[in-house]
Amino acid sequence: MSNTTKHSNVLILGSGPAGYSAAIYAARASLNPVIVTGMAQGGQLMTTTEVDNWPADVHGVQGPDLMQRFQQHAERFNTEMIADHIHKVDLSQRPFRLQGDNGSYTCDALIIATGASAKYLGLASEQAFMGRGVSGCATCDGFFYRGDVVAVVGGGNTAVEEALYLSNIASKVHLIHRRDKFRAEAIMIEKVMEKVAAGKIELHLFNNLDEVLGDESGVTGVRLKDNDGVTKELALKGCFIAIGHHPNTDIFQGQLAMKDGYIVTRGGQDGFATMTSVDGVFAAGDVQDHIYRQAITSAGTGCMAALDAQRFLEQSGNH
Repeated sequence: MSNTTKHSNVLILGSGPAGYSAAIYAARASLNPVIVTGMAQGGQLMTTTEVDNWPADVHGVQGPDLMQRFQQHAERFNTEMIADHIHKVDLSQRPFRLQGDNGSYTCDALIIATGASAKYLGLASEQAFMGRGVSGCATCDGFFYRGDVVAVVGGGNTAVEEALYLSNIASKVHLIHRRDKFRAEAIMIEKVMEKVAAGKIELHLFNNLDEVLGDESGVTGVRLKDNDGVTKELALKGCFIAIGHHPNTDIFQGQLAMKDGYIVTRGGQDGFATMTSVDGVFAAGDVQDHIYRQAITSAGTGCMAALDAQRFLEQSGNH
């Protein structure tokens, strides 16, 4: 697709639960949606082994299997899938213009479902045990560590919330923070201190995660290093990296209203809840939601974005 520009009624960026759900609803409305998958096809669930909280999958489902079903469902209604990565957009006029590594695109309505990426420390051992004891999401994977010893790395709201959540599941939570002050809300820190007093959470302040330890079975422990370079090892089964998420919104900077990097949508009770600050541009999933971050909520907003796009196109005479 060298010099030709591909036009579509509805272009969907991203191929996680939000993007695929938007495609299913848009396709059923005869909008002939096109999905540009992005580099991480399938989104964050591709790195999650067991998904135990997807409603109606009674016995749980593997993340990659669930995403394959999403894709097949979208394709069943003739959604066109394009493997490309968009690096430039112009939302100043309609049709909107997008430039990918492999082609150029225009569309009358745009649904942004580019998601967010969990931030990781960048250790080789962290990558090696991803999905085998290393996780970026306690609410996704905490269940598998019932009665086990786990660690949480971080010092902000995310880390404190995950430590508290895991303290009700795991036998013990080691909370590892490179400083001595937590950046979380005061009430959250108080709750952590109550759990510390009860022996459910153990603090390791002024400590960095030096290496994730493990073998064929998965994670078996972690090595910490304090500010003086002294190391110690902890035996545990799960290591949760909770240093935050980065929404994949860099290419929209300066063109859409954002808060802390997340796209702002209208919300409210008047329809067009998923509309951004630009008419005809909608956002769904983790790219506009840093609070819930679940597959089910992403899928729900994907559905909403497609219905909003359909209504928008009808009102603007494009469909």
